[in-house]
Amino acid sequence: MMESISGAAPAPRVPPRLVALFACGSGLSVANVYYAQPLLGSLAADFAISPAAIGGVITATQAGSVVALLMLVPLGDRLDRRRLMLVQALLLALALACVAMARHTPLLLAGMLAVGLLGTAMTQGLIASAASAADASERGRVVGAAQGGVVIGLLLARVLAGLVADVAGWRWVYLLSAAAMLALAALLWTALPAQARSGPRLSYGALLRSMLDLLLHERMLQIRGLIALLMFAAFSIFWSALVLPLSAAPFAFSHTAIGAFGLVGVAGALAAGKAGSWADRGLGQRATGMALALLVLAWLPLGLLHRSLWLLGLGILLLDIGAQAIQVLNQSMIFRSRPDAHSRLVGCYMLFYAVGSGAGALGATAMHAAAGWTGVCVLGAGVSALAALFWALSLRWTPA
Repeated sequence: MMESISGAAPAPRVPPRLVALFACGSGLSVANVYYAQPLLGSLAADFAISPAAIGGVITATQAGSVVALLMLVPLGDRLDRRRLMLVQALLLALALACVAMARHTPLLLAGMLAVGLLGTAMTQGLIASAASAADASERGRVVGAAQGGVVIGLLLARVLAGLVADVAGWRWVYLLSAAAMLALAALLWTALPAQARSGPRLSYGALLRSMLDLLLHERMLQIRGLIALLMFAAFSIFWSALVLPLSAAPFAFSHTAIGAFGLVGVAGALAAGKAGSWADRGLGQRATGMALALLVLAWLPLGLLHRSLWLLGLGILLLDIGAQAIQVLNQSMIFRSRPDAHSRLVGCYMLFYAVGSGAGALGATAMHAAAGWTGVCVLGAGVSALAALFWALSLRWTPA
């Protein structure tokens, strides 16, 4: 009553400490999926895997991620999310410990598959929980904070894994992360609110079938999913090909130095939170147009890589701000369409991400072989422009 008389804004439904937990938990969870990338050399040496085959470690992790999106993430719309994430966090800690103690290649690959499966389920489950815990008036802000945690976790995973491996060996990367997951499990159990279920409780089979129904009939999911597919393709085109010119003459940078360029993208986490606030104010479409413009413009300084590394840094900044803003805007607008299906919606949405990322990686390496870095940038700019064009055409079908 006092707040309404004074004209002050109502207190947020989600307290700051819970927003921080969503952000930190998302970052810690997603990092597990990416720790292996800078450790491939050490893994190849320890398990006597050839350089041509060591990529199977990453393939196993990504395969687990896809299975999680289809089979585990939707469970958040059927089961109590607090209990579900407690079980997932404990199993993830066990999987990480198994990777750390693996002595044979099949056990390593099985552990990586489980890490991808459970790490992805935890990350997307936290984002869905953040969306459900927030009121519609602040959902974009809260989801943006969680997505910002994902950005930071993804970018810092490679750096932290390299540092720990240099000091104590690669196995300690996974042992320390297992301990972190146990601590996260305790925090989630004590801090996550109970979330009431509305409507009939679907069977597991019906739950999975309903995802196909969402893909076929939810227009907002279809439109924002296609924008995400194109955006992630452009994002993947850049990051998949960047190592090729930077590791060659005249730069000849180490993999650690190349990975450090990713730290520029931490600014994308700030953009994620701001974009969520714009979505809460009904400015989602306008903000999407601005973010897509940044995505297209980023390729101009990126194309001048051989002239200046400062221009490369500027391009990375623009690319990451645009991509992360689009990610949060997409999720905020999709979650608004079906409040009863947040877990299934995020699972369906991230399938577009997986397709776009995979296609971008394949296109990037093929284009670099055919036309060098200039060809990569032309391809990335073209895909980004296609995303902007599709968004402009979709305005007649979607609200702000």
